[in-house]
Amino acid sequence: MKLVKNAAGRLVPIEVNGQEQIPFRGINKHKPTGYKSKPPIRSCVDYPWDGNKLVKDLKTALKKAGIKDGMTISTHHHFRNGDYVTNMLFDIIHEMGIKNIRWFPSASFPVHQNLIKYLEDGTIHHIEGSMNGPLGKFTSEGKMKGIGVLRSHGGRYQAVQDGEVHIDIAVIAAPTADEFGNATGDRGPAACGPLGFALVDSEYADKVIVVTDNLVPFPCYPWMIQGNNVDYVVKIDSIGDPSKIVSGTTEITKSPDRLLIAEYIAQFLEDAGIMKDGFSFQAGAGGTSLAFIPFLKERMKAKNVKARFVRGGSTKYLVELLNEGFTDYILDGQTFDLEGVKSLRENPNHINTSPFTSYNFHGKGNFASIVDAAILGATEVDVNFNANVVTHSDGYLLHGIGGWQNCLYSKCTILAIPSFRDRIPVIVDEVTTLCGPGELIDVIVTERGIAINPKRKDLLKAVKNSSLPIRDLKEIKKEVDSICGGKPAKPKLNKEKVVAIVKWVDGTVLDSVFQVYTD
Repeated sequence: MKLVKNAAGRLVPIEVNGQEQIPFRGINKHKPTGYKSKPPIRSCVDYPWDGNKLVKDLKTALKKAGIKDGMTISTHHHFRNGDYVTNMLFDIIHEMGIKNIRWFPSASFPVHQNLIKYLEDGTIHHIEGSMNGPLGKFTSEGKMKGIGVLRSHGGRYQAVQDGEVHIDIAVIAAPTADEFGNATGDRGPAACGPLGFALVDSEYADKVIVVTDNLVPFPCYPWMIQGNNVDYVVKIDSIGDPSKIVSGTTEITKSPDRLLIAEYIAQFLEDAGIMKDGFSFQAGAGGTSLAFIPFLKERMKAKNVKARFVRGGSTKYLVELLNEGFTDYILDGQTFDLEGVKSLRENPNHINTSPFTSYNFHGKGNFASIVDAAILGATEVDVNFNANVVTHSDGYLLHGIGGWQNCLYSKCTILAIPSFRDRIPVIVDEVTTLCGPGELIDVIVTERGIAINPKRKDLLKAVKNSSLPIRDLKEIKKEVDSICGGKPAKPKLNKEKVVAIVKWVDGTVLDSVFQVYTD
């Protein structure tokens, strides 16, 4: 495999899984030309005149869709760790003897560790989507036949839209649907919230299968997936456990250090002049990112400030802001708890959005750049403000990018991180895997102080007289290294074997993930 150095100074391949790649050229340097991908013309002649697209089971739907070796099959992750459909899907594909599938999920979770055996036997060739938990470990150890491709949520939409990924068959788990294929995620026994991450699949895939456990008479409304884009509908007993869209990362932290970080963030937003009438923000799903919301709410209340909108992944904490009149709208891409699902269903000011409108970098603008502040997490940051969200200090690939990269284009990007985890410093000389270039990261907030990117002279000036502990990032790092007994050992990586690549939001290759040596 030939590796070249890209504009970020990282070694990346120029070909992956038989496809040519464009190395990262720099922030806003790659502007594609040409035309967007488009699905083939269909005719009503080929579909039931009575609108009933119901088939007896998923295996029948796959046969009718023409499944064969080497296809690209997509799924979505709105059920997170409660997904039943993906495992069922690949059990059937394996039973049919199909091989070399490119699996194109919007994300994977530990529940999908069942698929490791299908990666081993060649049913699945490689994954293009986040690899959380066991799948990440499997990939990091070089066991996947192909090379993984990691994209942001917006990058996934961009890849399909731009023709980088062609979906042969999309399988969409829908909490409620009708026989025509109209589907929604905000109601039904397995209601999980928006289905926006499956929208691009429904629009561009050759064949689209909707799988539901709650079939209702036509019309299923509001429809998040339009039946006009659907080929087959399958009714099964249960598509997923919606209680498992909730995880430990969607609860407020109880750690005193992390609560201090959260309080610092709220004060920073006020002292920097960001918290003012009509402002907007997005909070990640991490415990610290969420914890700042109650602190911010108290400050908003004291100053009689109201946000115009907040961006979700929604949680009960954002729902409380909406219900208590602290924001006009929630613009929601996915829900992280059942309170968010209920609010989306019942409150007209809780609005379903998709990666097309919120994150797609190859469009006519998107929501990300309108947001005044995005509060996110990271596994590592370095002294140049670069950040990593997909690997840990040991080099293992255990997280997805999600919307994290897309949010870096907010007017003020804030990373909320502890200075160390398990006595391993989070601030390093150079991140193991580059996911976000430092020029887009404005503020790093730790329990030991706040570092502002030197390029943001406006922010430095705004908080000049603040009581906040504003410090140089290298100074914080030096203190943390001393506490932890020095710099941590670098991960043992095989720099001759790329197991995955990290795409930037424009489709170029930002970094490589290398195989981890195992004892």
